Amino acid sequence: MPGNATSRFSNVALLSVASVLPGRVTTSDDIEDRLAPSLKRLKLRSGLLKRVAGVLERRNWAAGETVDDATITAGQRALAEAGVDASEVGLLINTSVTRTNLEPSVAVALHHGLDLPSSAVNFDIANACLGFINGMSLAATMIESGQIRYAIVVAGEDADEIQINTIERLLLAESDRDGFMSEFASLTLGSGSAAAVLGRADEHPEGHRILGGVTRAATEFHRLCVGSVDGMFTDAKALLKGGLDLVVSAWKDAATEWDWKSMNRYITHQVSSIHTHAIVKAVNLDASRVPTTFPHYGNIGPASVPITLVEEQASLRKGDRVLLMGVGSGLNTAMMELAW
Repeated sequence: MPGNATSRFSNVALLSVASVLPGRVTTSDDIEDRLAPSLKRLKLRSGLLKRVAGVLERRNWAAGETVDDATITAGQRALAEAGVDASEVGLLINTSVTRTNLEPSVAVALHHGLDLPSSAVNFDIANACLGFINGMSLAATMIESGQIRYAIVVAGEDADEIQINTIERLLLAESDRDGFMSEFASLTLGSGSAAAVLGRADEHPEGHRILGGVTRAATEFHRLCVGSVDGMFTDAKALLKGGLDLVVSAWKDAATEWDWKSMNRYITHQVSSIHTHAIVKAVNLDASRVPTTFPHYGNIGPASVPITLVEEQASLRKGDRVLLMGVGSGLNTAMMELAW
């Protein structure tokens, strides 16, 4: 029963996607050097982040940089590349996981920083690592319905606080091996900002058509990965299995309406080498068409899909088929096809 979980769009295009990366590089060796006393005490081999997750380094905001400023800059770049003036935007959706305050929304500061008109609707959508794809889908729906002409979807992630808190906790004498592994995923996180501008395809034939996609949920697994600024605690083995089962189920369901076996590019949410290889194998993807950014950027939450798309867009050609896909804590999965 596809119901509302399957969507199709006939007149929506992705006009641009842009990113801003932090200026500070934090290597996995740097993190493990700080954790050396715990690694030694727990008899864990060094090189764990590189060996198990495939994360060599990640970005963190440098002195003088803020995630909101970077997200505003990404939005300004996306608007400029799309040739859209801020005064024409009717919707801003912020999809970030991290936030400096619970109230007001992150979106209001970004709305102000981008100098959007008072008529532009603005709010946050939170759905773990799927937020950006969900935001694009909602924006596309509002464009298709005629409510707005242009939308900007953004995500800005700041992994600093959660990593600092995690490292401090793992250095405590009472931390044990199981606890270390339950927080391992926090050490793979990275920071970064991204923005995308969407508009009407008939007004922008040069744009990249958003065709639609599917979403599916397996919310019985909502306790497998639970996070806050204090820490992220994950049952990695169960999360991987549950996520793969959900992706395979959604992929099979989608096959009745969508043909995604031979896309030119699969832009997946960036988690680790284990997760990427598992998804490639589970749905039989061509690994050469699955670009990875996690080795150098880590897991940037919902910003990872648009940031990876930014990295790939120079190599994409008109007519290429691109599938955005990911799994988010909860569990949820989403897949969205673009005609480049």
